[in-house]
Amino acid sequence: MSLRLRLFLVILPPLLVVSVLLGLWRFEAAQRTSEELFDRSLLAAALAISRDVAISDGDALSPSARRFISDAGGGEIFYHVTGPGGYYVTGYAYPPRAAETTDADVPSYYLATYRGEEMRVLRMIENRTIDNLTGETVVTVWQRVSDRQAFARELALRAIVLMAGLMAALALVVWFGVQIGLRPLNDLQEAIRQRSPDDLGRIRRPVPKEVAGVVSTLNRLLGQVRDSIEVHQSFISDAAHQLRNPAAALLALAETLPDVRDEKERSARQAELIAAARVSARLANQLLSLERLRYDGTAPATRFDLNELVEDVCSGLAPQVLSREIDFALERAEATLDVEGDPVLLGEALSNLVENALRHGGNGMTRIKVSTGKRGAEAVITVRDDGVGIPLDKADIAFRRFSQLENGEGTGLGLAIVEQVMRRHHGGVKLEEVRTGTCISLRVPLVGNGQA
Repeated sequence: MSLRLRLFLVILPPLLVVSVLLGLWRFEAAQRTSEELFDRSLLAAALAISRDVAISDGDALSPSARRFISDAGGGEIFYHVTGPGGYYVTGYAYPPRAAETTDADVPSYYLATYRGEEMRVLRMIENRTIDNLTGETVVTVWQRVSDRQAFARELALRAIVLMAGLMAALALVVWFGVQIGLRPLNDLQEAIRQRSPDDLGRIRRPVPKEVAGVVSTLNRLLGQVRDSIEVHQSFISDAAHQLRNPAAALLALAETLPDVRDEKERSARQAELIAAARVSARLANQLLSLERLRYDGTAPATRFDLNELVEDVCSGLAPQVLSREIDFALERAEATLDVEGDPVLLGEALSNLVENALRHGGNGMTRIKVSTGKRGAEAVITVRDDGVGIPLDKADIAFRRFSQLENGEGTGLGLAIVEQVMRRHHGGVKLEEVRTGTCISLRVPLVGNGQA
């Protein structure tokens, strides 16, 4: 449904309801008005008849009274006059009688049936002298109710026709007025439609204040999309640069391998080829992990004991660490550390910290220690080594993608992945200050009974 039609349907129905209520009220008001007017005309006719009867001693009505009676707006007026003693003076025979006794001092109105039709009747009693007889003169005048109702309907119909015309005019005004009011939005739509897919700049076209918030939100969204695209393009550029060297190394080793005849040299070249392939595979896996962390936020959270996850990861890493003749220790917290999240991603974060220590700890490193604990409402994993260490003032560089503090083995993605994993779990990663080596802590919110 278009906005124009929606506004039309929102505005017109209430006005239509109001007009119907006004029409009903006008019909009732017309009925009351006609009743008052016709009752007054009956009273005027009765007074004119009473006057003429008194003047002419009951002989006849004056021409003006006859014209008044015949030209009454509410239809034909019937009359009946009796003089003192109740004898018939003039008018129609057998007037309608009231169902109840009326007050003789004031004119009385009532409804009665006359010749099968409902009538509105006025009965008026006055003291008059007719033919030397003095006494009560009764003047009765009546009129058809149907004539009155027809007159009231005509008044109401005129009012309804007038309101219908006004409603039709208002509907046209609203329909075309909404179109004119929505013209800035149509212009905005056309301006956006003409943009190229690469144009994510701010919308600067002036719009009504009612839609200024929508345009502001759209501008903010365009800015976020632009920033996201720039980050993604930067990531692709960095990834392509990082993949170029391992791919070139693999190609060079693969091209030279068929020409090697010496078995020892051939075995050495094969080992180098396998190592280069592992580096390329790990780099590809880390790139995929980063992309999954950026865009895959639909994985359901699992509740598990962080102690058990750390123990399983350390058991898998132990052969690799011990093969370097490095002491590898695990110190578990005594209490259960219940957390919610993705155990695979948290395990990968811990693996990256240990592997990062192995790659960059230096030849003098002799020990790697992993410990778990609790700080307030958070579970903490700490990985500490006695190797070269990372200066605190270079922590930002260490956690930046594709960044290395010094040239050497590695891709510069390990700590960046760790930071993304902890951000996904509403936790954090921190480079702790120690005298020697490196100490990095991971913080994850506790759930359930584990909270402080």
